[in-house]
Amino acid sequence: MKKRALYIFGIVAMQMMTSCGYNDMVTKRTEVDKQWGNVQSSYQRRADLIPNLVNTVKGEAKFEQETITQVVEARSRATSMNIDPSKSSPEQMMKWQEAQGQLSSALGRLISITENYPNLQANAAFRELTDQLEGTENRINVERNKYNEAVGTFNGTIQSIPNNIYAGWFGFLPRTFFEADKSAMNVPKVDFGADKK
Repeated sequence: MKKRALYIFGIVAMQMMTSCGYNDMVTKRTEVDKQWGNVQSSYQRRADLIPNLVNTVKGEAKFEQETITQVVEARSRATSMNIDPSKSSPEQMMKWQEAQGQLSSALGRLISITENYPNLQANAAFRELTDQLEGTENRINVERNKYNEAVGTFNGTIQSIPNNIYAGWFGFLPRTFFEADKSAMNVPKVDFGADKK
């Protein structure tokens, strides 16, 4: 009799989980996790390209050592930070993004300075690496956008009725979005000297 009662209870519990959107919430959470993996993979690709770029740039004897050091240090900070988006707070996500942003900024400075070095610009390996980095930066942006879309869908699912009743029971918590870098919000001041006489 007990086995039969447990069997019936199990069937009822499975039916309740299905009707409460459990499977849908699992599917959407899995999509968020998959997209986070794609984001990390894209950032790792960039980190993997940097040592080759730095070594190529070092070959230019007069190149600014300080700029190379900044890139290496920024890469070290960015790759040393690990984050679990299922347990992260917006503050933790922002710190992770800041480290990635500092690396992007250091790379930008490195690339812009290389314009002063014609030998480096003519180097085929350097050109190939910068092309790969540019493609990787674009991929990072695409994957971050896809991650945000998956997070939006997941968060909307677990916060809608009746899923919001069951989501907490089963440990489905909202995920944190990527946000724009705070420095990107500042509009640059443009002064063409129009009012100078």
